[in-house]
Amino acid sequence: MEKNIFFKKKNIKLSKLFPKIRFNKDFSVEEIKPLIKAKNNDLTFFDSIKYKEVALNTNASACITTNKLEKFLPKKTQRIIVENVLLELAKVLKTIYPLADIDYIDNSLKIPRKSSFKNVSFGNNVLVGKGVKIGKNSQIGSNSIIEHNVKIGNNCVIGYGSIIRKTIMGNNVVIQDNCKIGQKGFGFIPIKNKNFKFPHIGKVIIKDNVEIATSCTIDRGSVDDTIIGENTYLDNQVHIAHNVQIGSNCMIAGQVGFAGSSQIGDNVKIGGQAGVSGHLKIGNNVQIGGGSGVVKDIEDNSIVMGYPSLPLKEFLKRNKK
Repeated sequence: MEKNIFFKKKNIKLSKLFPKIRFNKDFSVEEIKPLIKAKNNDLTFFDSIKYKEVALNTNASACITTNKLEKFLPKKTQRIIVENVLLELAKVLKTIYPLADIDYIDNSLKIPRKSSFKNVSFGNNVLVGKGVKIGKNSQIGSNSIIEHNVKIGNNCVIGYGSIIRKTIMGNNVVIQDNCKIGQKGFGFIPIKNKNFKFPHIGKVIIKDNVEIATSCTIDRGSVDDTIIGENTYLDNQVHIAHNVQIGSNCMIAGQVGFAGSSQIGDNVKIGGQAGVSGHLKIGNNVQIGGGSGVVKDIEDNSIVMGYPSLPLKEFLKRNKK
């Protein structure tokens, strides 16, 4: 079982989390995972019919869900029936990971010792947290902060004034100036007279040969991870929300925004100032025109344009003078 290296976890039994429910099998919750990744002694959640096929095959020991959706879960998975799945999930996350709802100050930050990071070049005023690992021939620019347990591969370049937290980075990655990577995403549950903050226990995974240009922001995952695939390039001021997964060899132009939990295929090209709504699936080899608004899934090898985005031929036909 992969351990969460960025957050301290409390060992709590399922019956303590949901004392009003009688369980056939009680257990200490190992991890809270999405349906597709959950295993024995993990807790998961199921809040939309969109994930029906994944729910049918989940290996989770217990699942937070609703009366309407519980019939799609395997018999072996214990049901926790609630009215608001995401609110109950947020409460459980807060209980098990009490420090994940706010990005607290990393009190382990120090000026790095050269003896601890051989073959790494540091600029002025760099701060590094406890447990950080940085590969050989990497460079960290002045005024950058690398928080605790972050892993950076070989031959990486981190520009000036960047903040990296809750991130695992491959080799030959370039992060230009003033990027913010691994912060808590935009997540809360509106309830009467207040908003309940949704803890984010995931991380950011940046694979080999990725380049991220100036002033990009990449939120860590909430329950899953945010992933940037190999050889993908991001232009300036791109925003990637929690749980977004971008494939390999993608080219993302400036000021593009991705809402949470969307999946982007390989070899995707997106023009400047386009927006992709949440929980969508964008296929391989897709091209999205600049300024487009994507509000539904896109099949492989498609070219779309406009708001809402349309196949290119249809867009041109509708806008023909």
